[in-house]
Amino acid sequence: MPYQQILEDIAREVAPLAGAGKVASYIPELAKVPPGHFGMALITLDGRLYTTGDAHERFSVQSISKVFTLSLVIQHIGERLFERVGKEPSGNPFNSLVQLEYEQGIPRNPFINAGALVVTDELMRHQPDAKAAVLDFVRRLSGTPTIQYDPAVAASERQTGFTNAALANYLKSHRNLYHDVDQVLDAYFHHCSLSMSCVELARSFLFLANHGVLPATGERLLSASQAKRLNAILLSCGFYDEAGEFAFRVGLPGKSGVGGGIAALMPGRWAVAVWSPEINRHGNSVRGMKALELLTTLSGESIF
Repeated sequence: MPYQQILEDIAREVAPLAGAGKVASYIPELAKVPPGHFGMALITLDGRLYTTGDAHERFSVQSISKVFTLSLVIQHIGERLFERVGKEPSGNPFNSLVQLEYEQGIPRNPFINAGALVVTDELMRHQPDAKAAVLDFVRRLSGTPTIQYDPAVAASERQTGFTNAALANYLKSHRNLYHDVDQVLDAYFHHCSLSMSCVELARSFLFLANHGVLPATGERLLSASQAKRLNAILLSCGFYDEAGEFAFRVGLPGKSGVGGGIAALMPGRWAVAVWSPEINRHGNSVRGMKALELLTTLSGESIF
């Protein structure tokens, strides 16, 4: 498959979409990111790397980090997690208080903010330092020991994260948050502030394309069944209230972040990441969504 040519064709085709979205501004540090960036990286299970544009430049992965925290918690307790959080698409914005109230403190899925706070809280029960645990895990997945949290982004989120604080306090009121609210929020904001490139993100998703086994080392991180089920949640819940649109147009398990990144995978074949900071009203990258639609169209590869 001529992946390099496909990526270059995609970069040209999505270029006219520049300006169709807006850089996330509700986190002040993200508002400083120049909107014109576009990068894409695809890595096959046997290690072949294809890139275009700003694929090696690091950016704030934001909610893509929820895949890493969920993976770690599943390692510890498996499906018992889903006694505290659901597995269904939200159909509502990722930070909806109304939905959490309606469902009496049980978040709809692990990828909306309330669900990710529960996952972080559960991780803290098993890891004394949840921030260090996630950082170590991502470094292992990517094979890159220099990955760090962005302290400016973490501070910016902490200073403006009033809705996340409300979600955490509401979870606490329903006894679905065991740790101190401020400690959970601090860990959560740090996870979202992970700074990674498309190349590093794509490599970090390869174990999910390989039935839970890290291709570079042969280490099993999740059972085949756990990897399958995590991928199912990615497909149905990975794009907030636009998950159905992504499944319809792209047909891959994946996860987006309001920093403009998207990571996705083709089971048994490859993982891919794309970054373009301008997002739509759902919080998903405009050019990133189109790029992945073109990828599955031009390659003829999707899960369907």
